[in-house]
Amino acid sequence: MCGIAAAYGPHAAGETERMLGRLVHRGPDDAGEIRVDGAWLGHRRLSIVDVDGGHQPFANASGSVWLVGNGEVYNHEQVRATLRPAAFRTRSDNEVALHLLDERGPSALDELEGMFAFLVAAEDGRFIAARDPVGIKPLYWARRDSRVRFASEMGAFAPDWMADVEAFPPGCHWTPEGGVVRFAEAVPQNGTGAPTARAVCSRDAEPPDRALAATRKILIGSVQRQMMGDVPVGVFLSGGLDSAIVAAIAARYLEQRGERLKTFAVGTQGSADLLAARVVARHLGSEHHERTYDAHEAVRALPDVVRAIEHFDPSLVRSAVPNFLLAEMTSQHVKVVLTGEGADELFAGYEYLRGFDSAESLQAELMRTVHGLHNLNLQRCDRVTMAHGLEARVPFLDRQVIAFAFGLPMAWKQSAPGELEKRLLRRAFDGWLPEQILWREKVEFGDGSGARDVLTSTVEEGVSPTDFIRHRAAVDPPLRTREEFAYHRIFAEHLPGVRPERTLGRFATA
Repeated sequence: MCGIAAAYGPHAAGETERMLGRLVHRGPDDAGEIRVDGAWLGHRRLSIVDVDGGHQPFANASGSVWLVGNGEVYNHEQVRATLRPAAFRTRSDNEVALHLLDERGPSALDELEGMFAFLVAAEDGRFIAARDPVGIKPLYWARRDSRVRFASEMGAFAPDWMADVEAFPPGCHWTPEGGVVRFAEAVPQNGTGAPTARAVCSRDAEPPDRALAATRKILIGSVQRQMMGDVPVGVFLSGGLDSAIVAAIAARYLEQRGERLKTFAVGTQGSADLLAARVVARHLGSEHHERTYDAHEAVRALPDVVRAIEHFDPSLVRSAVPNFLLAEMTSQHVKVVLTGEGADELFAGYEYLRGFDSAESLQAELMRTVHGLHNLNLQRCDRVTMAHGLEARVPFLDRQVIAFAFGLPMAWKQSAPGELEKRLLRRAFDGWLPEQILWREKVEFGDGSGARDVLTSTVEEGVSPTDFIRHRAAVDPPLRTREEFAYHRIFAEHLPGVRPERTLGRFATA
């Protein structure tokens, strides 16, 4: 996992080096840069795979095309087998992307499975920027006539470029001659995995055993693919269903190899998530680590958290504070963690989704939430971990899993009155987890970890109603609460001029 930056077109001396310097936290192990035909590529590296020559930028055999990448290509071995073997210099999964683009061009990006952002420059003037279809890995850009800048985080851009910064669109590539071109959708539309919104007679219809077995198989495959690397892989364990399923699969995978899973949990003393995570850890026999915090620690961390996640949505900040503290502790034990992000968007885990009566309306809402992950939950997930040199992976958002989930009848996801959400997922992993966890009600992470209890009232005390009313229209749509105003104030000081409507998503409620 890394931080990347690039400049296409004229740039001032020292500008690019300063951009890369602002990304040190994303890659504390190594740095590299190259100037190619007027363009510049920069890279900060977090060493996860022990490969000879893993230093970036990567070059093709002739040294005429260069790439910097952030992320993981999980099917790199399969793609490598289709490319010219003499071209390779390392076993790195990111080098596979270089040769794929060099040999087949940007239209071949859809062959890659994983989470990634790539920047490529060539001596013949070619330049390519690309981001994975879901937007798991971040990429931002800013354009002024013939000059374009790219970076993994908004904070990497020079202050005078902030007003031009935009989120680079997921599933797209950009070239100077072709502009922005979509190469893949977040929700695959390719026959076997095409969303169908298939209806079953009623929401009481029970998924058959074959559907439960298929659900287990697709998720097991995803978790196992994402265990790749030469360093230990742990799991963020909230005590909720989704992270518990990921942990259960990972624990069995490691047990077969004579290894023990490391799990990590966070919360205030006695919080619901902390207690539930202990139950899961004992059941799995994991090496379990906990980080407890109090109101003083949470409030003290707030400015660093808002600056790290580059966001001010209250729900996101409340969940980011414990995540940030957890990542700080976790980075002392592992370099990679798996999380349960994305399960609610695929399997209708949110309570408000009960209000969608038709298969078509539920399908449309789930697709909307998946497309909106890149500048909300996934942004928080990436930033809180990378702030501490830790890589987060999200098995539920593997494109094979997304395609499978959207090919299921919607009625299997709809909850009947009095029934818990995600019954398909719960039933698929019956016997893998304690019953009290398998059928635990969903609690938002910011609530279950205790963050709401220690943050909201304290933060709002520092904002006068008069100040809130005077400044709430600083963004569009306006700020909704004094708590949100407090977070936005930190955001605006850190990223002066950045326009939230061009870079961020916001939840419907604060």
